[in-house]
Amino acid sequence: MQSNIFRTAILSYGMSGRVFHAPFLATHPGFHLVGCWERSQKNIQARYPEVASYDSLEEVLANDQIQLVVVNTPIATHFEYTLKCLEAGKHVLVEKCFTRTAEEAILLKAAMEKAGKQLFVFQNRRWDSDFLTVKKVKESGILGELVEAEFHYDRFDGNLSYKAHKEIAGVGVGVVTDLGPHIIDQAISLFGMPERVFADLRKTRKNTQVDDYFEILLYYPDLRVRLKAGYFVKLPVPSFQLHGKQGSFLKNRSDRQEADLQLAILPNTPNWGEDSEKDFGQIWVDGEESPRAIPSETGNYMAFFENVYQSLLGNEKPAVSVEDGIRSMRIVDAAYESNRQQAIISIQ
Repeated sequence: MQSNIFRTAILSYGMSGRVFHAPFLATHPGFHLVGCWERSQKNIQARYPEVASYDSLEEVLANDQIQLVVVNTPIATHFEYTLKCLEAGKHVLVEKCFTRTAEEAILLKAAMEKAGKQLFVFQNRRWDSDFLTVKKVKESGILGELVEAEFHYDRFDGNLSYKAHKEIAGVGVGVVTDLGPHIIDQAISLFGMPERVFADLRKTRKNTQVDDYFEILLYYPDLRVRLKAGYFVKLPVPSFQLHGKQGSFLKNRSDRQEADLQLAILPNTPNWGEDSEKDFGQIWVDGEESPRAIPSETGNYMAFFENVYQSLLGNEKPAVSVEDGIRSMRIVDAAYESNRQQAIISIQ
């Protein structure tokens, strides 16, 4: 095995491993997917016959040839498993939500530094076509000084999840840590950390034990950013809204990468990540007679894995750093505290 190819194992082959990790690790020439921890059903070899199926985390960690481990297990296990991987001398890529609390995230940063290894947070939604388009419009300055932004991650589904760990009340369980990290990370990657946070959390599905609706308001000196997610949005509003002193931009959530991955379409397929013209965002700038379409940027989750690879080689810095993960968890912590107190929480 060449020294510039990183032997990698994933800790689950459920939806996350099957859709968001294995296809990229198996396609990128800098990674070699060698193993997966499968607790009950043994499925990975049906798609990747050369990949070993392990019966325990200890078996994964005992393999000295494995250099990178993807922790894509339930959120409640992220701290424990990531710590064990770092202490075993592995680099680690952790699924969102990074941890249950900011305190856990800070402890993992210390463990990373002690181990002398790299730790990455999986925030692939920064490479969605819709968000890349929002980012391009924002950075172009065409809207002038922004006064308001609103990001949604809405669904229409009143059923409880078949994944029990997502429906049993506890620390780090609920929509704030499930869907929230996507738009929290997108917001702070565009606008930085806010000064204050206010949050309203609700339970709207029948018999639910966990919060399934949130509205989080991020306060900046001259900007307000509203983040929302809910399960009863049948007729969706634009998922991304930017309003500035020179105009507005609206964009639906339309990235096709996840849908293609669900169909086993690989990321090296022609036209990968291209948005449909009908889903282009609409911009209306002061002085123009009517709104006009803005062609979407091309979505590219492989760019995240390429950055991980280049970071492991020492050629780049992580695009989503451990510090980014800590910042997201500080917002999550503040949202829970704000809801508990029904008050605005300062971010120190």
